[in-house]
Amino acid sequence: MEGCSVSPILPAALFTGFLYYVANLRPGVDTNHLQKPNVIIILADDIGWGDLGQNWPRTSETPNLDLMAQQGMRFADFHAAASTCSPSRASLLTGRLGLRNGVTRNFAVGSVGGLPLNESTLAEILKGVGYYTAMIGKWHLGHHSLYHPNNRGFDYYSGIPYSNDMGCTDTPGYDIPFCPPCPKDPETDCCKHKDCYSKVALPLFENMSIVEQPVNLSALTEHYAERATRIIQHASKSRKPFLLYVALAHMHVPLSPAGHFVSTTRQGVYSASLREMDSLIGLIKNTSDTTNKENTIIWFTGDNGPWSQKCEFSGSVGPFLGSWQTHKGGSSAKQTTWEGGHRVPTIAYWPGKIPANITSTALLSVLDILPTVLSLAKVGLPLDRHYDGMDATEVLFNRSQTGRKTLFHPNSGAAGRFGDLQTVRLEQYKAYYLTGGAEACGGGTGPEQLHDPPLIFDLSRDVEEGAPLDSSSAEYRGVLERVTAEREAVLQDIATDNVSRADYTIDPAVEPCCNHQHIVCRCQGQK
Repeated sequence: MEGCSVSPILPAALFTGFLYYVANLRPGVDTNHLQKPNVIIILADDIGWGDLGQNWPRTSETPNLDLMAQQGMRFADFHAAASTCSPSRASLLTGRLGLRNGVTRNFAVGSVGGLPLNESTLAEILKGVGYYTAMIGKWHLGHHSLYHPNNRGFDYYSGIPYSNDMGCTDTPGYDIPFCPPCPKDPETDCCKHKDCYSKVALPLFENMSIVEQPVNLSALTEHYAERATRIIQHASKSRKPFLLYVALAHMHVPLSPAGHFVSTTRQGVYSASLREMDSLIGLIKNTSDTTNKENTIIWFTGDNGPWSQKCEFSGSVGPFLGSWQTHKGGSSAKQTTWEGGHRVPTIAYWPGKIPANITSTALLSVLDILPTVLSLAKVGLPLDRHYDGMDATEVLFNRSQTGRKTLFHPNSGAAGRFGDLQTVRLEQYKAYYLTGGAEACGGGTGPEQLHDPPLIFDLSRDVEEGAPLDSSSAEYRGVLERVTAEREAVLQDIATDNVSRADYTIDPAVEPCCNHQHIVCRCQGQK
């Protein structure tokens, strides 16, 4: 597929909104801001733990990330807060599980609602203490009205409102099943492919405006690179600290790597896309390093594990095979609570602050990013609700290997009701009250099974999750007692907390459209 390499060349007309918002970065005189760190959070989509070379020696497509890991801290036991898109992203920005923040499943193209408005986002909190806040990439927390990123704390936004397969394009990329380009004739082309979005093209937003519809997926990486570079460079000239949240389209299907990445990578399209993602992250890191690396933390992680039903267009879970499940059928990756569904590659980088070339085995989660960043910014958590994250600064700066004692993995589509907490991590043990396999490559799924008493695995001896503990053993009985107490405690805490409820109402009238006079809402001037 033809495409463009990562470069800072894009049509100037698309920068109008961007230049308006970076005007807010003019130097100030508030010296309180000088010690607040800049924060760059990079979130990959559908990436496998084994997609990072430093994690899995069979991977060689991430030299920039591998260098970042060597110069910073790599986390071996870091987890997404859910195993699917919207819930994971909501937890990143709120530090709260879906049963608290209300986001337990994905939002749709026609979703009226989004992340509940009474939930405080990381961007809103940091903006309130003087940060310039910018987001680039996939939002997927509601695009209509007050749910748009510009209304959730971000001064600037450029990206797609949801996943890159939730709308047709003229450059469809690689997916299973293959989805055709946007229809030219609604009578003959529309809705032929039931697994493809064809009624509305995928839009690209610049703040509140759609600037391209359908978006050119093969040029999206270039677009993100340009925006990220300019934000960092402008912010470096300002006395304002900044938050830059980059939510990549990589490695979600359709894969659309630029042409030269395909031609120079022997292993195939997925490897080419992985190398393109790594190149973009390398550009962001290098830009930060040449501006203000002494006061900038970069945190790279993923929203969930690989989407196995996409076969050769999905990533690697590494050793976390979920063998107990796969032997019974289905996938043990994205949408499941098996390790492959939520254990994600993660790196923290801050030269001179975070020690270099360290592998942390501390149990941590995406939930911990918000409280950790707020601690670094010297900002307290809002007091009107409870949080599921912990401050991980001791792990980051003092090499502590003590992370969380417990972590709860919400149901994410493979089995059970969305958001329910039926999988519990306790130290090295993991208990399943419910199991089920997502759709695997080839179409097979695993049966939903309740377990009373639960299956319990010891991950320190069985990373493949192949053989649960003997339920008659003293070890099992001791772990079960502790797991039961922890699960009952969190459910009781949620029951008495200030919880939110997301509006999942669907209305075709709110589907983003730049020009209702055109088929699939083509913007004026688009071919």
